[in-house]
Amino acid sequence: MNAARIPFRFLPIAVVTAMIFADAARADEKATIEQLRSVGAEIVERDGAASQVQVKDTAKFTAADFAALGTLSKVKLLTLSGANVTDATLDQLAGLTELEDLSTNVAQFTDAGLKKLTAFKNLKQIKFFHTSLKSKEFNGSGFAHLAEMKQLRRLTVAGCPFNDEGMAAVGKLTQLENFRTWHTYQTEAGNVHLKSLKNLKSLHLGQRLRHYDGTSNAWSLSDATFDVLANLKSLEDLKLDESRLSFDALAKLQALPNLKTLGLNRIDIPAAEIEKLKQAMPKVQIDWKPLTDEERTAMDRFLKP
Repeated sequence: MNAARIPFRFLPIAVVTAMIFADAARADEKATIEQLRSVGAEIVERDGAASQVQVKDTAKFTAADFAALGTLSKVKLLTLSGANVTDATLDQLAGLTELEDLSTNVAQFTDAGLKKLTAFKNLKQIKFFHTSLKSKEFNGSGFAHLAEMKQLRRLTVAGCPFNDEGMAAVGKLTQLENFRTWHTYQTEAGNVHLKSLKNLKSLHLGQRLRHYDGTSNAWSLSDATFDVLANLKSLEDLKLDESRLSFDALAKLQALPNLKTLGLNRIDIPAAEIEKLKQAMPKVQIDWKPLTDEERTAMDRFLKP
């Protein structure tokens, strides 16, 4: 029998107390949701609780708002965009014990601060875009802390000063099944650390950011990369972006027994070589289209030494 249909006077005190607390908790959650919506949060509710939160611009968020967000314990997906998302924010969000998917844009994290992510025991996916972009301190070495996050399967790092030290740290995350990175400060030398990812099924590897301060503009993706890629035997899906590649290099992917799809986005290569590659790898779905004149001009500028 449904306890809600029984008059309170016939219910055990413990049941009545639990119902009162449950009602109060729901009221508190509702108030918190309305508070966060008032400062720009988009919230999806499920069974009376917040399950997904997206904040496209956290500029209006105060420390109190972040702390309030941290009380929504049923949230599984969280997206935050704003420079006021920092190491301290991760402490304020520690109450999100069921969080599985975290995405941030222009957050200002430090490498030491990345250790705070280990408090989110259920995280399966983390996506970082434009993290600490203007920082001279952040390089991604703090990702090594995430090695203890056994549920973590997918990681994206893009548009930030992540470099070869960061790639060495990612190489310790042997639990990863999906890794995506592009527009960072890594060089091709950092790609060797991908060999440690024995469970990797999907890889998106793009070109480095261009340096305009006189430092090296060494590519992070070229024909030489394929000596590493040919060792990633668990790969099923590979996407490559922004480079000039040859048939001889791409043909080394024949060494990957599980490869099913190969995406070549903004890859400068003659169409005849792509047709030759399709014949050499008939079981792999290869997606490629030739560059437009405008795209080739942009690539010439972007890949300039």
